[in-house]
Amino acid sequence: MPIATVNPATGETLRTYDALDAGEIERRLARARAAFDAHRTTSFAERARLLHRAADLLDEGLRDIAEVMTTEMGKPVTQARAEAAKCVKAMRWYADHAEELLADEESSGEAAKDSGASRVLVRYRPLGPVLAVMPWNFPLWQVIRFAAPALMAGNVGLLKHASNVPRTALFLEELFRGAGYPEGCFQTLLIGSGAVEDVLRDPRVAAATLTGSEPAGRSVASVAGDEIKKTVLELGGSDPFVVMPSADIDRAAATAVTARVQNNGQSCIAAKRFIVHTDVFDAFTERFTAGMRALKVGDPMDEETEVGPLASEQGRRDLEELVDDAVENGATVLCGGERPDGPGWYYPPTVLADVTPGMRIHHEEAFGPVATLYRAAGLDEAVAIANDSPFGLSSNVWTREEADVDRFVRDLEAGGVYVNGMTASHPAFPFGGVKRSGYGRELSGHGIREFCNITTVWHGA
Repeated sequence: MPIATVNPATGETLRTYDALDAGEIERRLARARAAFDAHRTTSFAERARLLHRAADLLDEGLRDIAEVMTTEMGKPVTQARAEAAKCVKAMRWYADHAEELLADEESSGEAAKDSGASRVLVRYRPLGPVLAVMPWNFPLWQVIRFAAPALMAGNVGLLKHASNVPRTALFLEELFRGAGYPEGCFQTLLIGSGAVEDVLRDPRVAAATLTGSEPAGRSVASVAGDEIKKTVLELGGSDPFVVMPSADIDRAAATAVTARVQNNGQSCIAAKRFIVHTDVFDAFTERFTAGMRALKVGDPMDEETEVGPLASEQGRRDLEELVDDAVENGATVLCGGERPDGPGWYYPPTVLADVTPGMRIHHEEAFGPVATLYRAAGLDEAVAIANDSPFGLSSNVWTREEADVDRFVRDLEAGGVYVNGMTASHPAFPFGGVKRSGYGRELSGHGIREFCNITTVWHGA
């Protein structure tokens, strides 16, 4: 894939970029290592000052970068502005809380005494340059939720962004430079996927984080494992959205529409499989389908647009193949299901009923505004359907019964259970999955410690 800005609303290539040559990659790796040697010794107060300044600059330029994101990957511009605002919030949160999250942990007196020590503590020290391989779907947020904690921990960042969002990638490097970060603390590597292995194997790179597809995660994890380097992976998702009889059906259906089509349906944590108890199946289906059908699809720069184009022509083709396979194998299309005529990579909000395990869409991630509906006879069947997936990122549960909540939290195979609400990420709470959705956690104290050397310091009596 060429490194290029291609407007998905029109299919027009706006600008192409040359990949960095080997000499420039070497210079950037050397700068990263030198920057780390200095940055790791800075105080939390200095790191917080720099990150607050970067947050202020992003806040000031929020509308401009939102338009860049919309141009590059097609999300409605209102959602792009919301994404940038969320990044500002996360940067300020980590600037204000990192010192507390990484404070030394003193062992209890009895434990220290038992080990023969006068004092024992745990200290969190930075690892070094961290390579971030990031996706196009949330081109700002995915990077900031890595960069903010990594920089506050004393690490430095190397960004290999998706090849269809180069302007956003370059903006991020300039953002941190403009905030006053020393040269090399955060650098964008305009390189193709074929160059990632050599960068990851370089001894100056200490660890890697990847958000993206399962094949990409498998590749990075394999290389990092061979080099014995720490990785955090956030991969695909096919999140269940379970609706039980006690749920507020109107609210559940309205939230379900947003949960499915946020970011044009191209979100790992979007609800994708809607598992509804038979007692409320018809009522929910009627409201949900009506809501999906009523969405405004169009120019993502239009303030009224709710669903824009998919990010790439291949992405739309992949989605069409999943829908076509489902229909050929007996699925019922309740709305959507056919691509519109005209330019751009649009696909309509689509609801499929009568989905069975023999269909590809039952096991594969539908990365676009396509929802699958399942009827469950009871809680046990709802859990079984929800867990019948290779993914386990997050989940949504709608019920007013505490006993139901306890069962779902106990039994759902997912990194998150959101009760009577839509899955979302927040800087204060850990985020990540199980199964083929990856491993490790981002955000919160759990996320900032992922790329730290957790060091035991023992003092003899």
